Amino acid sequence: MRRIKGLREFFKKETVLCAAVLLALLSALAVPPDREYAAYIDFRTLSILFGLMCVMAGLQKTGVFAWIARRLLGRVKSSRGIVFVLVLLCFFFSMLITNDVALITFVPFTFTVLELLGEERRRRLVLPVTAMQTIAANLGSMLTPVGNPQNLYLYGRVGLSAGEFLALMLPYTVLSLALLIFWVMLQSRMTQGKDGKAGAEEKDGAGAAEVSGREDFVLSGQTLRLLSVYLVLFLLCLLAVGHLLPWQAVLVIVLAAVLIMDRRVLAAVDYSLLLTFAGFFVFIGNMGRIPAFCEFLNRIITGREVYTAVIASQVISNVPAALLLSGFTENFESLIVGTNLGGLGTLIASMASLISYKYVAARESGRRGEYVRIFTLGNICFLAALLTLAACLI
Repeated sequence: MRRIKGLREFFKKETVLCAAVLLALLSALAVPPDREYAAYIDFRTLSILFGLMCVMAGLQKTGVFAWIARRLLGRVKSSRGIVFVLVLLCFFFSMLITNDVALITFVPFTFTVLELLGEERRRRLVLPVTAMQTIAANLGSMLTPVGNPQNLYLYGRVGLSAGEFLALMLPYTVLSLALLIFWVMLQSRMTQGKDGKAGAEEKDGAGAAEVSGREDFVLSGQTLRLLSVYLVLFLLCLLAVGHLLPWQAVLVIVLAAVLIMDRRVLAAVDYSLLLTFAGFFVFIGNMGRIPAFCEFLNRIITGREVYTAVIASQVISNVPAALLLSGFTENFESLIVGTNLGGLGTLIASMASLISYKYVAARESGRRGEYVRIFTLGNICFLAALLTLAACLI
């Protein structure tokens, strides 16, 4: 019974990984393993993704991200300013540290900040702010090749320069930022209207100051050395993404540095994501050798890459959608747009969204349904606006 329960828990936790492995095994029945299987795996993408996860885990352990957030909060004096900082931290940081790391870092920090504003205001703000942080992280990450896993993979396939990639996603990023600012302004008005208290803004400013005064980050000599090394490693990873350094050399350097400095960082790597990639690589490779399937999927996708990617992402998440659809279209620019916009919508459209949900479920267990409603409504509104822009640009 314990084993069955354990398997159920594993399946619930790693649903996408299990689906990837199952699809790979089923496809192997149609295309028996042979020498061509080795060519399926994109070792470059897996290696760079592994390196970035190691670097981000190391940087997060130093506490530098939370320290930056506290410094920024110390400069605001109102609830509107606090919400601005909390949401835009996820938006801008996700461009470089990925949407997953941004949410892992700043969502727990948000719970700490809002607790200092009083129970009534905390209860009113915690769900909408957390939901909007999740949307912000998913949207901010779409601007850069290293912002999320699907961008890293598709950037390696499409042959765009970094500047061309940024130009492709910049209009969607600018609109997203405008929508986030509008939401913060609207949320601030609604909150102030419900409070009707004089001095509420000053109270919020005092709460922000209290958080900013907590110094968990100490810039000791050892911390400075770790920061310096991890920043250099991050730069090397970026150079590998841009094809300016061989990914094999960067992988060896990152792995050696982590083993020397702190091998516990290796435990923070999301190996299930790497295995999910591998599973889908095998599935895509096998299905690409079945002419009837290729013809069928090409008919569905061709000319509809954006909308197909958005719809597929709602069911299987945007990273698997990118891996699956990339094998059956040459229009990678539209696929990049579609898989990024496809991260909006359902709770599983972007697996990063589950990070926030898990924190909410743990801290606000009786309000999970309310959070899903707020999250879904916000996602639908943002997705509708961005799809309208996509229809005009593509």
